[in-house]
Amino acid sequence: MWFVGGLFSRSRTATSSGSGSGRLMNMMSSSLVRHFSRKRGENLRKINPKVAPQEASNIAQDLYRLINQRGPLTISNAWIQAQESGISGLNSKTHLKLMLKWMRGRKMLKLFCNQIGSNKKFLLCTLPEDPQIAQFIKNSELKSQTEKPSIKRKRKQKK
Repeated sequence: MWFVGGLFSRSRTATSSGSGSGRLMNMMSSSLVRHFSRKRGENLRKINPKVAPQEASNIAQDLYRLINQRGPLTISNAWIQAQESGISGLNSKTHLKLMLKWMRGRKMLKLFCNQIGSNKKFLLCTLPEDPQIAQFIKNSELKSQTEKPSIKRKRKQKK
């Protein structure tokens, strides 16, 4: 459809030198391309936490306190810490991941990427109200910008 609009705009501008309709069709086709090339945002609010709403909020409060106290955690570290602290209601690591995704949809947690070279580490933290967490996020962004991976090339040996 957008391609057809592009053809019509070219043929009109070629035949009529001063028509504004060709420019209008070109703008419309470019906006359609831009619209359909975007990914749809994931609706995190419709995640089913697999437990009753009251129990889900209790688990979420416990997880929020855990992540707030122990700083930014990876998902596997969050699972280990949750087992050690004895949070009741979590059945498995998969259930923990569902609960964390549900909490992100409710804007309780934030997931950010700490990239060093080609390695990525995704960390969970509470919203950056705490200045220590905000400083950690800022430092991790600076590290990823300043560090460049070194590429070693093999030179051909002349015989």
